[in-house]
Amino acid sequence: MIFGPVPTRDAIGCILAHSTKLPSATYKKGRVLDAQDVAALTAAGVEEIVVAQLSPDDVGEDVAAARIAAACNGGHLSSDTPFTGRVNLHAEASGLLIVDASAINQMNRIDPAITIATLPAYEKVAEGRMVATAKIIPFAVPGDLIAQAEATIRGGLRIAPFGSRKIGLVATKLDHLKPATMDKTRRVLEHRLSASNSQIIGEERVAHTAEAVAEAMNRLQASGADLLVLFGASAVVDRQDVLPRAIEEAGGSVTYFGMPVDPGNLLLLGDYQGVPVIGAPGCARSPKENGFDWILDRLLAGIVVRPEDISGLGVGGLLMEIGSRPQPREKTEHSKSPKVGAIVLAAGKSSRMGPRNKLLETVNGLPLVAHAAGAASRAGIDQTVVITGHMAHAIAKCLDEMDVTLTHNPDYADGMAGSIRAGVAALAPDIDAAIILLGDMPGIDSQIIQNMIAAYTDDPSTLIVAASASGKRGNPVLWDKRFFPDLMKLHGDIGARHIIAENNHLLREIDIGDAARIDLDTPEALASYRQAPDPVNKS
Repeated sequence: MIFGPVPTRDAIGCILAHSTKLPSATYKKGRVLDAQDVAALTAAGVEEIVVAQLSPDDVGEDVAAARIAAACNGGHLSSDTPFTGRVNLHAEASGLLIVDASAINQMNRIDPAITIATLPAYEKVAEGRMVATAKIIPFAVPGDLIAQAEATIRGGLRIAPFGSRKIGLVATKLDHLKPATMDKTRRVLEHRLSASNSQIIGEERVAHTAEAVAEAMNRLQASGADLLVLFGASAVVDRQDVLPRAIEEAGGSVTYFGMPVDPGNLLLLGDYQGVPVIGAPGCARSPKENGFDWILDRLLAGIVVRPEDISGLGVGGLLMEIGSRPQPREKTEHSKSPKVGAIVLAAGKSSRMGPRNKLLETVNGLPLVAHAAGAASRAGIDQTVVITGHMAHAIAKCLDEMDVTLTHNPDYADGMAGSIRAGVAALAPDIDAAIILLGDMPGIDSQIIQNMIAAYTDDPSTLIVAASASGKRGNPVLWDKRFFPDLMKLHGDIGARHIIAENNHLLREIDIGDAARIDLDTPEALASYRQAPDPVNKS
């Protein structure tokens, strides 16, 4: 690829290197200039322009990125449409991201122009989550380098989908261990299993002896359990302790004891007639993430865990309280009088509406965008942030008399995630939670917002509140502030569905009827809503 200035008259077929503003239009970088473009540039007095000229063996950025994304896909991944040399890959199933780190690193070292970035290996992901992005830095790269990159990274990324497993739970009893604690332990384990749709098919509470545990393991395995979880009333401190001896007395074997992850050091892994056995460390009684989660998730995804896999977890094995991962402890506390903000997403181009901006259309005497902002205001929200983008001035004018903070998202065309990030960044530091509203849902009124805030306030373990209709989740969604860092990491137009899926045990759904799923994306939907004899919350 040749890069540099050329006389404008010679630029036909070249790629524009920098955005160029003309009296009647703006040509964005990356545009392939045709004869009409060159004529317009010449007429505007542009005599020389910086361009990229491809060599015969060069591969354009979009094609190159698509080839890298396709080559690395080892299964259960889908790719976005290439754009400006970038292709994002998303999980097609809930499970673990499996990364061939050596292949990724080798490919990234072929040439700085060819890159791929991924989430960490063995990251737990929900269906639809973005897990990697392939990016070509210049406008094109030599074809032989792309071919080398494809061969190097072949099948280097895949999702290992979670399987639905039948879990047998053995819990031992001692005088100091209360039944309520054992009940909580089961609930916490059920939460951990929910992402894979696995179920506890039987629980045996037995004496804290090797013989009793071995007999319980045998009964559960005979009843169909394909994974056994052992919780001892007393922590395992030696290979000859109760739980490891029980595995061996039952006829099984101990694969590994100990783990370089904290919390989670005292994890026990074994095998009983082909059924994996996990001796849970005491910290697994809490929903907070620990080494038990890492091993359980791998087994639920059908991944064989070897001793060297466990011993290799020390780097990154010191777990810390960060945001929403690890999960908050079961006794989560938040203020009984929290400060709640609202983020109204009003930046989109409403392309399905044609030339009209749906948010400026009048519904019941008010512009559509004013309904969401007004509902938040009447609900007593502490701060309302409205995110503008397309036709920002007109949107702002509709809200002249409302007490809202206007925040412009210059990258609104890239998708909803940018607007969510802009909204979270604009919240005051003392905001405890935020409710994210779409600007085109006139059925959401102040009472619905107040009910969602009440659901959040009344239950300290509820950190997400989502509106739903007949069991189908919709909008708006309220988020506790500990999820703000996760929301700030969103990209594209997928939204935050994967965060909800990964934190389902912290979610409460409020059925608000059809209002949760009515948005007005098309002229037909808008006309139908206006003509309905009793539209949802129209007044």
